[in-house]
Amino acid sequence: MFDRYKAGELALLVHITFSDDDKKEDLEELKLLVSSAGVKSVGVVTGPRKSPHPRYFVGTGKAQEIADSVRTLGANVVIFNHALSPAQQRNLEALCECLVLDRTALILDIFAQRARTYEGKLQIELAQLKHMSTRLIRGWTHLERQKGGIGMRGPGETQLESDRRLLSERITAIKGRLAKVSKQRDQGRRARVRSEVVTVSLVGYTNAGKSTLFNTMTGADVYAADKLFATLDPTLRQINVHDVGNCILADTVGFVRHLPHDLVAAFKATLQETREATLLLHIIDCSDENYRGNIDAVQRVLNDIDAGDVPQLTIMNKIDAFDDLKPRVDVDDEGKPTRVWLSAKTGEGCDLLLNALSSLLSGPIRALQLSIPPEQGKLRAQLHQLNCIVEESYAENGDCLLDIRINNVDLSRLRKRFPDTMDACLTGNK
Repeated sequence: MFDRYKAGELALLVHITFSDDDKKEDLEELKLLVSSAGVKSVGVVTGPRKSPHPRYFVGTGKAQEIADSVRTLGANVVIFNHALSPAQQRNLEALCECLVLDRTALILDIFAQRARTYEGKLQIELAQLKHMSTRLIRGWTHLERQKGGIGMRGPGETQLESDRRLLSERITAIKGRLAKVSKQRDQGRRARVRSEVVTVSLVGYTNAGKSTLFNTMTGADVYAADKLFATLDPTLRQINVHDVGNCILADTVGFVRHLPHDLVAAFKATLQETREATLLLHIIDCSDENYRGNIDAVQRVLNDIDAGDVPQLTIMNKIDAFDDLKPRVDVDDEGKPTRVWLSAKTGEGCDLLLNALSSLLSGPIRALQLSIPPEQGKLRAQLHQLNCIVEESYAENGDCLLDIRINNVDLSRLRKRFPDTMDACLTGNK
């Protein structure tokens, strides 16, 4: 419904410093966002303010400076590193005589470029429509005209009202389609819950290295690049963890400070994988000077999607950027892993991560002996599939003698699947 500006345009960036921490943004992050959108920055206008100006967001003098810079540098789009009201955006466009975008619109544009799946495209369009619905009046001069003619005389419906009605109908239609996609995703999720498959979800600030780690651990070929929001569509792969068995690893969209509320709401179906995960791997770029602020931003989004209480394991990624950092695992007073230092790019420390996952997910390990008769080959095959057999031999009567190490979760699953056979085959407990 909406044409985004073409990649390759020249942008003037505006970054205002506020004393209020809640309004602070990172200029370097804005430059990364602009680069990720495929737009070339030709200049930056900065300045301090105590609070936003109601007319131009910036002061009158600073607004004129922005307009003069647009003409001097030949910029055809102005991008603010802040959220603008519709009135502020309209006033700035009239003054600068060019397109003005805020941080929210820029993030939405990047998402629109990166979405690949049907669900992802629907989610982005929904967020765009909600954002645009408050800005319909911008650039239109005919919206006050009313329909006329035979059968249409009287107050009628203005063009603006007509556009808002069409917009509302489109939003309703998209929500209906997303509901269907969500049901399909729920079916797959319920199947995993019934089979008690452990799910580990990667979360973290955008560009922290989640997709690179995902590819390293699974051997997948998910798109990974040094760009913000390189991943939008969730990807699930199976990994094998010692003493746990097969687990589902989920790669999800990265978070960012002040992520647009409509975008969080639109992606709630996708982020369901995060909310219902057994464990979250919080990936942190330890080479980023602002990594502590990034941690807080991710935690706020996790709280917004009701995933703040899901157990987490912190992953300090990109240790290859330092000469004195080596792969290691930090543990708490009880000996449980709390933080893993690694490099997803080089693979250093990924073995330590798998060991930490085994420690956190397996629970108590039981050593058992089984004597399985020949007619119970399915049970033996299942034990081989779980990779829990330590030693295997055969008795004179043909029974298969097994020494196994198995966690309580897998043992419970086997007892459900083989209710009588499993206990009958137990010969001892080491």
